[in-house]
Amino acid sequence: MDPALRAAATGMMAQQTRTEIISNNLANVNTPGFKRSRAHFEDLLYQTVQGQSILGDPASETAPAIQVGRGTRLAGVQRMHEQGPLEQTGRNLDIAVEGEGFFQVQMANGDTAYTRDGSFQISDKGELVTSGGQPLVPPIRVPADAAELTISATGIVSVRRGQDIQPTEIGKIELARFANPSGLLAQGDNLFAPTASSGRPVQGFPGESGMGQTRQGALEGSNVEIVQEMVEMIAAMRAYEINSKAIKTADEMGQMANNITR
Repeated sequence: MDPALRAAATGMMAQQTRTEIISNNLANVNTPGFKRSRAHFEDLLYQTVQGQSILGDPASETAPAIQVGRGTRLAGVQRMHEQGPLEQTGRNLDIAVEGEGFFQVQMANGDTAYTRDGSFQISDKGELVTSGGQPLVPPIRVPADAAELTISATGIVSVRRGQDIQPTEIGKIELARFANPSGLLAQGDNLFAPTASSGRPVQGFPGESGMGQTRQGALEGSNVEIVQEMVEMIAAMRAYEINSKAIKTADEMGQMANNITR
């Protein structure tokens, strides 16, 4: 096969993958705590048509090697963990993290997962859980006679019970952060799992040890910028189009070569 066809085909596949990533970003523009992704590409191996050569005597300048590239491939998908906008909801069980840190939740298999989605609920056992039913780690249990629940900027959870005037502290939210949050493995349901690339989690309370603060009655929105994604999509479409034209041109050149003897 003509190497030009292969190279242009890799370009089309790369732009197709780029479009899929952009589409996923746009689909999650309203997902709380969502972090946009970006495709990263690298060039493939080069064919050395001619190595370095010396012009004239050895003291003369050396001509560089002649190399021809063979296309591109997907090198990785980078997740951008910039802070999303804080959106006021007025719901006392909605909690946003302003700064670094993830909420820790317990999965059904006992593993700990991490999320920036702070839309919590109270389970039938009185525990604070995510919309998927995963309880916070460490667990926070709300008494059945709690009349009012407040969460401070440092993660202290307090309630007013019965006729009490002074609030009672029932727990404290603990956050976790990572040396490389982009290395976290997305599991769906707004959850992430640690990997060797992300490093081990470092626990701490909000407002301490570099952790962000908690904001009650607010949610962190998606950090997807619609205008930026639309510009990226237009660029991907144009790159896909020019690669398809390269395939068409290489095919026409092959037809012309086949018709020389006719």
